[in-house]
Amino acid sequence: MTKESDDSVLKLKLRTIIFGTDTPAGRWFDIVLIICIVLSVALVLLQTVSHVQQQFGQQIMLFEWVFTILFSIEYMLRLYCSASRWQYVRSFYGVVDLLSILPSFLELLFPGAHMTMIIRVLRLFRVFRVLKLIRYLSEGNMLLRAMMLSGRKIFVFFFSISLLVMVLSSVMYVVEGPDNGFTSIPQSMYWTIVTITTVGYGDITPHTVLGQAIAAFTMLVGYSIIAIPSGIVTAEIHQQIVQQRDLRRCSHCLKTGHALQALYCDHCGSELPEDI
Repeated sequence: MTKESDDSVLKLKLRTIIFGTDTPAGRWFDIVLIICIVLSVALVLLQTVSHVQQQFGQQIMLFEWVFTILFSIEYMLRLYCSASRWQYVRSFYGVVDLLSILPSFLELLFPGAHMTMIIRVLRLFRVFRVLKLIRYLSEGNMLLRAMMLSGRKIFVFFFSISLLVMVLSSVMYVVEGPDNGFTSIPQSMYWTIVTITTVGYGDITPHTVLGQAIAAFTMLVGYSIIAIPSGIVTAEIHQQIVQQRDLRRCSHCLKTGHALQALYCDHCGSELPEDI
């Protein structure tokens, strides 16, 4: 065996283990990788807790470097055995893999880059690849299309709400005035938005009878309109589901309208094509 053939065999074995889950070695690799990803993200979260950082800061940093080295080795192995290295580097997960190891090295070179540790949370996105959650992207794409198609309606809705907020804010500024906390129209806008969204912080409250009446009206308006954006998106999602059902056509009897989870035609029993 030549050196080139040995190298090709090694690349093929690594590619099967790292990028595939059909072998016991590949499954074990994915399990270990998931554990490392979850633990490394947990360390990032713990670093933001002051008393944990003060008591276990050095141990956390040590483990963080262990995970960084492991992920760096994994990234280099992925580059080594990838069928197309440049395609992997430019891919979404290739960028996530790189960003998950860069913060530690940036912090080593530039001590002021401490906040870049938060980028390590991107490691959670790697779990999607390991668990092969790509099959759920069709549902995600449907939701994204529904939100994009709802964009114009939601824009008109929020523009109308913005006009309503301006009017109510101006009225409350005139009625209550600076003595009751409404020191400016922008401050009144803050109160109006908090009231319409039914958050109700209570840091600014109307004191006059007329102001309280306007506040009650604003609360009722908030309850009336808070569900409108959800209704718009829900209607578009329903439309997308109907369209996808129409696309699921039986190749034997040509019947459409099958449920997205259906495996066989409910008319002739033939196997349906994969989800669109």
